[in-house]
Amino acid sequence: MRRSYVAFLGTRAGRWTAINIAPKIDPWLLKISRGRLGMALMLPSTLITTIGARTGQPRTNAVLYFHDGDDVIVIASSYGRDSHPAWYYNPKANPRVTIGDGQQMTAVEVAEAAERDRLWGSADRVYPLFADYRVRAAALGRRIPIIRLSQNV
Repeated sequence: MRRSYVAFLGTRAGRWTAINIAPKIDPWLLKISRGRLGMALMLPSTLITTIGARTGQPRTNAVLYFHDGDDVIVIASSYGRDSHPAWYYNPKANPRVTIGDGQQMTAVEVAEAAERDRLWGSADRVYPLFADYRVRAAALGRRIPIIRLSQNV
């Protein structure tokens, strides 16, 4: 079932749905279902609340994620488009974020090449279309950011 869903997302209709419908519905679905249901269905997704880089206002978005030890990893893929997702700029300016139902974390972009390669291996196992997104983004001159969320101390 998961493979079929990922295959659908790799189609023109699936990509359109992911870009145009999921971002509008996911925050609502994830909030009312307490994180159990979103447009990502069986893919691990959560809400991330950041503080707006320009506005200072809270901004909530749905993201795919996976764990690396105690840390949570999110990918600022924007479906391989030519610019980073809007939420990406917020933790760069204000690294304190909230995920799920209130877990406070600190966001740091992963810069080291070997660490990025290792994390891409995990990311591709969670969501195989990340590989396609990297190719699309690279063709447009963009490197997709990987964000590590760590527990606040």
